Amino acid sequence: MDVLSQGRCAVFREAAGPRGVAIEERPRTPARDGSVAISIRAAALNHLDLWLVSGAQRVPPPRVLCADGAGVVAESSDGGWKPGDEVVVYPVSCCWRCDACRAGQQIACPAFGILGEHTDGTACELLHVPAQNVYPKPAGLSWEEAAAFPLTFLTAWRMVVTRARLQPGETMLVVGAGAGVATAAIAIGKHLGARVFATSRSEAKRRRAQALGADLTFDSAGFSGPVRTASEGGVDVVFEHVGPATLEESTRSIRKGGRIVFCGSTTGVRAEVNMPRLFFAHADLLGSTMGTAGEFQAVLRAIDRGLRPVVDSTYPLAETQAALERLDHADQFGKVVLRVSD
Repeated sequence: MDVLSQGRCAVFREAAGPRGVAIEERPRTPARDGSVAISIRAAALNHLDLWLVSGAQRVPPPRVLCADGAGVVAESSDGGWKPGDEVVVYPVSCCWRCDACRAGQQIACPAFGILGEHTDGTACELLHVPAQNVYPKPAGLSWEEAAAFPLTFLTAWRMVVTRARLQPGETMLVVGAGAGVATAAIAIGKHLGARVFATSRSEAKRRRAQALGADLTFDSAGFSGPVRTASEGGVDVVFEHVGPATLEESTRSIRKGGRIVFCGSTTGVRAEVNMPRLFFAHADLLGSTMGTAGEFQAVLRAIDRGLRPVVDSTYPLAETQAALERLDHADQFGKVVLRVSD
């Protein structure tokens, strides 16, 4: 079933960076069978949106931005939802019909993708999505917070819980603390009862990471030595999303039998690794992306128990270019959010 973005939308029009985005009006249509039309209150940007507008994702325009969204049901052809219900969107696109989807393994679906990349996204006034993509908005979150958590918390949850199997009392190092997925990892690590370290080039971001719950923070330059000293021989898990710029230091930071889990590579797509360092350490190098509907439900339960996203800043939809520039300058700590409507 198609994802449809309607009303005023932030649309990627040309691979020119943030200035390649335009605010456009799209026709509104009734909800189709099996779909829910959501009046979006807030949407959130991800680094993926920067790659999209720069042309790095090789997605041909036009494309409505953003995977994350929260809003109010405007119309539903599914009996489970009624107008006025406050909801959040599971940010995965899939067929919902294949064996993988029926087994709750949406990431194995042949049609698996991300809203705002493989389909149009949530930076719009009215979003039509399959009813299976719709979940109740956590009551304790503002609209901005509700838009801030889905993609990053889903991604970080799968990385930390499913792939890296972080246990209470273990130590996890989060590299590049300012990114949305990194702030999610810090919060999840503390929620699970782990000891959490974090790195950043910015002293201000290191302070923010400690305020969020990080036990210790380190400058990004040559962090492996201080990390190994503080952890008495190396951490159990490294949460990595930066890539070539930090991977060597990350591999130096783990203990014997440690795990490096990664979901992205913001500093490039190719990195060299020291193979003996990995095999002598009996290390696990674990790729991960997105997550299943079941993992999204686990995130929602954790939010109900007090887990919270971090909102860096909020921009009106009309200022999407400025919001993207904020993200591009890497000044943010947490999520950059678009306010679509009140």
